[in-house]
Amino acid sequence: MIRHTFARIAFVALCFALPEKAQSDLTTANSRKAASDFSLSDSKGSSVKLSAYKGRVVLLDFWATWCEGCKVEIPWYMEFQNKYRGGGLSVVGVSMDEDGWKSVKPFLEEKKVNYPVVIGDWDLAKLFGITALPVTLLIDRDGKIADLHAGMVDRGAFEHEIQILLKESTSKKAAK
Repeated sequence: MIRHTFARIAFVALCFALPEKAQSDLTTANSRKAASDFSLSDSKGSSVKLSAYKGRVVLLDFWATWCEGCKVEIPWYMEFQNKYRGGGLSVVGVSMDEDGWKSVKPFLEEKKVNYPVVIGDWDLAKLFGITALPVTLLIDRDGKIADLHAGMVDRGAFEHEIQILLKESTSKKAAK
């Protein structure tokens, strides 16, 4: 009984000792690799070139309309776009739907997606080391991959990483 009570107290103490913010698994700035560039058209026919976002933090989401995890993440990414756009974040979606705009356009309209989406293919995905969905990358203001997350992201931890990159980029800019 005493040991059981002690274990409970130790567990409660450990819970309170955990950090409030999620830990980041961002690649250190000097170890980051450059993101492969691409230029594709969005649903309105406008060109989306990844390198044109240099100077901004980019959340690059590889997804598909049939991917259940992707459908959960997209509203989060829309929220991040609204919340952090002014601070330097741009969200770009790369749909991997094989039938292209036939499936994607109705999905974008229904969900009212507030960021550019292009149609990719597995050759493009391979340039980023992607073999399954969903995969989300965070690219720093220098165009380098700071994080590549396969599978559904942890919303809080991922938002924390975005905040770190936005601050890191701002402080790097101020130091120049």
